[in-house]
Amino acid sequence: MDTGDTTWILFAIALVLFMHVPGLALFYGGLVSERNVVSTMMHSFVSLLIVSVVWVLWGYSLSYGTDIGGFIGGLNYLGFKGIGEEAALGTLTIPHYSFAMLQVVYAAITVAIISGGIAGRISFSAWVIFAVLWPTFVYAPMAHWVWGGGWLFQMGELDFAGGTVVHILSGVSALVAALIIGPRQGYLDYEHRPHNIVLFLFGAAALWFGWFGFNGGSALASGGITSLVFVTTHVAGAAAGIGWLLIEWKFRKRPTLIGTATGAIAGLVAITPGAGYVSIPSALVIGLIAAPVCYFSINFLKFHLRYDDTLDAFGVHGMAGIWGAIATGVFASKEVNSDGNNGLLYGNPEQLFHQVNGVAAAVILAATGTFVILKIISLFIPLRVSKEEELIGLDVSFHEEPAYHSEIQPVD
Repeated sequence: MDTGDTTWILFAIALVLFMHVPGLALFYGGLVSERNVVSTMMHSFVSLLIVSVVWVLWGYSLSYGTDIGGFIGGLNYLGFKGIGEEAALGTLTIPHYSFAMLQVVYAAITVAIISGGIAGRISFSAWVIFAVLWPTFVYAPMAHWVWGGGWLFQMGELDFAGGTVVHILSGVSALVAALIIGPRQGYLDYEHRPHNIVLFLFGAAALWFGWFGFNGGSALASGGITSLVFVTTHVAGAAAGIGWLLIEWKFRKRPTLIGTATGAIAGLVAITPGAGYVSIPSALVIGLIAAPVCYFSINFLKFHLRYDDTLDAFGVHGMAGIWGAIATGVFASKEVNSDGNNGLLYGNPEQLFHQVNGVAAAVILAATGTFVILKIISLFIPLRVSKEEELIGLDVSFHEEPAYHSEIQPVD
């Protein structure tokens, strides 16, 4: 057991929690209309609560329990049974407690990301049930396939911190949910503007800050690889932010704060699967290419196909996750991490094949699982709020909690 490694992982857990709330909550909350700020933040916050309990009761065991046929973990860790101060998984230098808790916060923020695709119209009851079922039947199997000793792990697919497990799963699931639930009222009739860019930017900054824990925590130690991850994470985000700024300046004749910050987040997503496997120059390239991949996905693909991914969860997380996973198969180098494999540029084209398999598996699992889960939920309760509730805004119509009070309200 190493106290330095343990201290770093505990701090990384706290960073990811900060990334979730307030980070993602403010990022999403600032982008929606003034009528749906509270409901959007509730989706992020409640997902943390629900998934944390689900993960303790059965989610962690399904992901990291004894492998069953390469597809799912056994039930030996139900209720965190058998998890204690001993070295995690028998080989790491951190307590099992710490490793298991790190996986809790990864799972929770993955679910929260999905809410960005359906903000402002999904019923809260449906969201609560979804937050129980989705990590059980979609996230846990994928986590086992990639990180828990499952078939993708055995094949050799590389996903350092969650390109397939977190970002492709959440992005594709958000798109499928948006298609099933349908667009917002008047989606194509008028412009939907963010209500508070200041909140959005603070959320983006908190996400960037927390991303050092998200990616760096996946090193599971506090050594040289963690330091590499800090650098690759930062430069990819910076490169993508610059890339988006230049593209927007070219095509819209003016750079915007929302666009530049969104570009940076896209770069952070793209580097996640390869953060500990690629060199710093490669991270710059990965981040730079993430900008046009996501920019044109949001501004052209979404526009022409006319789907309503409210906060571009698919356009940013899904598309950047796909690019990042494939890029890992191109740029991975054993010179920076001997525990990984070389990619295409270093003489191993087979790694690219493994990465494409991982992408395909994540897309199929996310699309199929989300479709089935939402259809089952819809058999019992409505997935969507009423037209009247949506037009009033969910903050008032459901939560009775407007985000802002412009005047003193009389006491009933």
